[in-house]
Amino acid sequence: MLRASLFGFFALLPNLIFGQVTLPISSSPALHKQAATPAAASSAAQPTPSPVPSATPAATLITLDQAIALALAHSPSILATRTEIQQNQAQEITANLRPNPTLFADSQFIPIFQPGSFSGNTLNNLQQFDVGVGYLFERGHKRQSRLKAARDATSVTAAQVADAERTLTFNVAQQFINALLANSNLNFAKEDLNSFQQTVGISEQRYRAGDISEGDFLKIKLQLLQFQTDVSSARVAHVQALNSLRQLLGYASVPHNFDVAGDLEYQPLKAGLMDLQARALKERPDLRAAQQGIAAAQSQVSLARANGKQDVNGEITYTHVSGVSSTSLFFNIPLPIFNRNQGEIARTRFAQAQAELNARSSQDTVMTDVENGYEAALTNQQVVELYNSGYLKQAQDSRDISEYAYRAGAATLLDFLDAERSYRATQLAYRQALAAYMVSLEQLRQAVGSRSLP
Repeated sequence: MLRASLFGFFALLPNLIFGQVTLPISSSPALHKQAATPAAASSAAQPTPSPVPSATPAATLITLDQAIALALAHSPSILATRTEIQQNQAQEITANLRPNPTLFADSQFIPIFQPGSFSGNTLNNLQQFDVGVGYLFERGHKRQSRLKAARDATSVTAAQVADAERTLTFNVAQQFINALLANSNLNFAKEDLNSFQQTVGISEQRYRAGDISEGDFLKIKLQLLQFQTDVSSARVAHVQALNSLRQLLGYASVPHNFDVAGDLEYQPLKAGLMDLQARALKERPDLRAAQQGIAAAQSQVSLARANGKQDVNGEITYTHVSGVSSTSLFFNIPLPIFNRNQGEIARTRFAQAQAELNARSSQDTVMTDVENGYEAALTNQQVVELYNSGYLKQAQDSRDISEYAYRAGAATLLDFLDAERSYRATQLAYRQALAAYMVSLEQLRQAVGSRSLP
């Protein structure tokens, strides 16, 4: 050993003198190999630059609140629905317009067939000119009734648009949770694959050492295919969930490489059913639309009665005949003997009764939706609590014990694979139950009509 060290020192001595390389004295064979050729020593003194990895832009993360805000601001469907409010507001302008006055004029007794008769005397003594203005005087406060009916219709439309926003909010929240679930499943599949790859490596070492048979080792390697397939399936599900969410948000409102921020989490439900139902009766926009529909129906009844009133046509006319000028006043009003708008008045009364029944039906629907959503949330909450009560830990402990025993040669391959499958099934079922519980909370928020639950 001492002779080898001295040989290495003398071999490096010329390089040390001329400054070609500065290396510590070592007796390693690699060092002897580098010192044998000065070119190799010189190249070793100059570190090779490491390749610069291509910069991958970080994914844009959005939270649930941001996703809902983006959907309400950029979703083409909700933007198209909101134009209905603007259309109704334009109808309010039309309803508030007064009738246009009428201008009329005439010239009579023109001697067309006697061209020679045209003279100043003919104009003064024979022809007659009439110029007048007429106006329709509406009775029964028709314009005010039309305006009120149009405004009530706008209020109903605004409540219906708010209900469409409520539905869109739930759809976005549901799809957001689906994306969280897909993301969680993907991360779990990757972690499970990495863990099993370590098991495959240990099994390969045991196989080479003769601790396990080739058949058992091949079974382990074939089982790896299932983990790799799970990762691929989870990745596809994650991409599809993000694409579905992007469609709801507005395709151009988020970048291509966006992702959801957050995790599947359990938040216990503390609100009571009676409190939720009372709040829903105040917050639900579809119930508000039904209740405002009663006021709109009453406005239609008032408008039908106003239209039953007969309007007065007034005219003032300037007349020039035979050289004499005069003014005439005319008015006419239809006699309401047959048509007093009886049919429309009766129809609007039935429409008012229909609106009242629809409001009662909407109230029943609200109460039922809240109760169904509440019971679904409680049931899903119980399922999640069952997993958290010990089943998750038991499944993980069983997998860990079986894995340790298998690596130590104290458990069979069948026992280990069975524990691994049970662990994977329990974890995936827990994530699915947690996502179902979060969706049921969103369904309850939709039923109440508010994002915050008491």
